[in-house]
Amino acid sequence: MAGSTFGTYFKITTWGESHGAGIGVVIDGCPAGLPLAESDIQKDLDRRRPGQSRFTTQRAEGDQVEILSGIFEGLTTGTPISLLVRNQDHRSADYSEISSYYRPGHADFGYDAKYGFRDYRGGGRSSGRETIGRVAAGAVARKLLVSLGIRVLAYTVSIGPVSIDFSRFEEAQIEQNPLRMPDSAAAEAAQEFLREQMAKCDSAGGIIECRIDGVPAGLGAPAFEKLDANLAKALMSVGAVKGVEIGDGFAAAASSGSINNDPFRLTDGKISKETNHSGGILGGISDGSRILLRAAVKPTPSISSPQKTVSKNGEPVEIQIKGRHDPVIVPRAVPVIEAMAALVLTDALFENMTSRLDGIRKFYGFNTVQ
Repeated sequence: MAGSTFGTYFKITTWGESHGAGIGVVIDGCPAGLPLAESDIQKDLDRRRPGQSRFTTQRAEGDQVEILSGIFEGLTTGTPISLLVRNQDHRSADYSEISSYYRPGHADFGYDAKYGFRDYRGGGRSSGRETIGRVAAGAVARKLLVSLGIRVLAYTVSIGPVSIDFSRFEEAQIEQNPLRMPDSAAAEAAQEFLREQMAKCDSAGGIIECRIDGVPAGLGAPAFEKLDANLAKALMSVGAVKGVEIGDGFAAAASSGSINNDPFRLTDGKISKETNHSGGILGGISDGSRILLRAAVKPTPSISSPQKTVSKNGEPVEIQIKGRHDPVIVPRAVPVIEAMAALVLTDALFENMTSRLDGIRKFYGFNTVQ
């Protein structure tokens, strides 16, 4: 299976299955000298792990990370960093029945069509558990970005029909309620909605917003390596994400140029924008203002209410999915969105180091111009 490697300069390769021995990632391209410990990675994995509340799967996994290579005396060495999380609570028997049919909303049929074979134990590589490797690698990228003054923050803006009120935005609330909503009133309403969905053996989706501050102007490229294109690809690569917006996103289609354009101004000798409808990216290149992303996350497809489908032989069947599943994926996807955004930005920063000859001369101390 190709397609498990992401990035060009800061490159990661994830591996492992939901019910295999473990999940992991290899990071290639992390510079030497970054202070890094397992605790730096663990705090983000703890935000993604199952069993945090009644609104997440009760699979009992500690998701403890092990650093296998690339660190010496607390610093990265510049060599590949290998990270491992061992699976502990995998009950493959919970999934044996689904080997004979295709679950609605899942990748089962596509897997069979592509490979003629699939790992039905929790979805194999298409399971949300694959994102462990992304979050672990993203934690390394995030620490590198923080050292450069760049901050990535994601949070839930809606669950089903319940949306936050930005006038009540409180960042501290993000990690103080189980839905990672920065609005306590909206979080309470969304929890009540989820309880209703769970009583009906149903699920819900929602929207995650990600804001990135401190990004310098000039990251990205004007053609196929646009920063917004790479961010969109990164977010769309997360299994449950079905749509991505940057800046005003789809609302820009109903706007006009006189409103949607962001006027530039000079303040204290620095060029900036009066508004940010573009979401911090123009022409595929960062413009120095806040980068704003949104990802639409579909409802969890594994629901215990009866559903109609067909068997591998095409015979109609009615199923009720068993096992342990999240009634909503959104809260646990928040650190995944942060991780993917951090990976893209780190890669773009490294790529940008070779974009100007004067920058190369300055880096190496060359003063002679031929």
